[in-house]
Amino acid sequence: MELQDIKYNEFLTDIKQRIIDAQYSAMKSVNKEQIQLYWNIGKSIVVKQRELGWGKSIVEELSKDLQREFPKQKGWSARNLWLMRQFYETYADNKFLQPLIAEISWTHNQLIMSKCKDELEREFYIRMTKKYGWTKNVLIHQIEGNSYALYLTNQTNFEQTLPKKYKDQAILAVKDEFSFDFLGLADKHSERELEQALVNNIRQFLIEMGGEFSFIGNQFKIEENGDEYFIDLILFHRKLKSLIAIELKVGEFIPEYAGKMQFYLNLLNDKVKLPEENPSIGIIICKSKKRTRVEYALKNAKQPIGVSSYNITNKLPKQFEGLLPSPEKIEENLKLLDK
Repeated sequence: MELQDIKYNEFLTDIKQRIIDAQYSAMKSVNKEQIQLYWNIGKSIVVKQRELGWGKSIVEELSKDLQREFPKQKGWSARNLWLMRQFYETYADNKFLQPLIAEISWTHNQLIMSKCKDELEREFYIRMTKKYGWTKNVLIHQIEGNSYALYLTNQTNFEQTLPKKYKDQAILAVKDEFSFDFLGLADKHSERELEQALVNNIRQFLIEMGGEFSFIGNQFKIEENGDEYFIDLILFHRKLKSLIAIELKVGEFIPEYAGKMQFYLNLLNDKVKLPEENPSIGIIICKSKKRTRVEYALKNAKQPIGVSSYNITNKLPKQFEGLLPSPEKIEENLKLLDK
């Protein structure tokens, strides 16, 4: 290829990227305008009903008139107008969340508003959608999988083993329980079958992990003094810039697993990690675990490790009411999503 062609291709790539960036900015601007419009309409309906005593029929009448006036535009159904009213009432007293709702689409807002009844839970999904660009289907998956509770009750030793600048992102990389219902495995399965099923469904697996992960390999081999060691799965976390070692266990967690993971992380850091990358992190995913046993096993571990469980059915995860931290602690954790 001649120099002139190379220069032109670079020029073309630059122009294309500018167009894409401009289109994205335009989409964001349009979305904010739409959210603001729907907010104002919802507010107007609430105010007029209170001031003039209008009943429910006003929404039906307004819907018919708007559809007649703007026949080519969608969004003026009575149902959507009621949602606009609910939208305003839901966030009218929450000055903190009002700027955030304009950062995600109307479809995402509807889902969060309808499926989440707690303000802190809504804030979690709004922030996660904004941060990771969750599609509608991914958001539904995360809500139905109870990700809010699972992220807030996770068990790691990151507070003690990671610097402040890495710790906050790492905490959001580990759920307390992962849902592998997309695998279609029988109740009884081997670790090898579990690993292979996750690799065969790698896209769904990375979605379930929550975002920012890339797949590197399975049965990842490391040699040390003539011996070979194999780590079940290796991922890479783009934000943390860290290798993530995952060990899969089809039984209950036992303390020995933490010791083995520390050994693997030492090997990764010495023999695989690049100089510009941050220390490796381990996640042990077991069929079940006793929380106090995990706490003792991680108490004096020097390497950053998280311990999670998994389920392979469509059932909702266990109830977490007794495990959720205080509202103050939840608010503190939600602030991590801005980092």
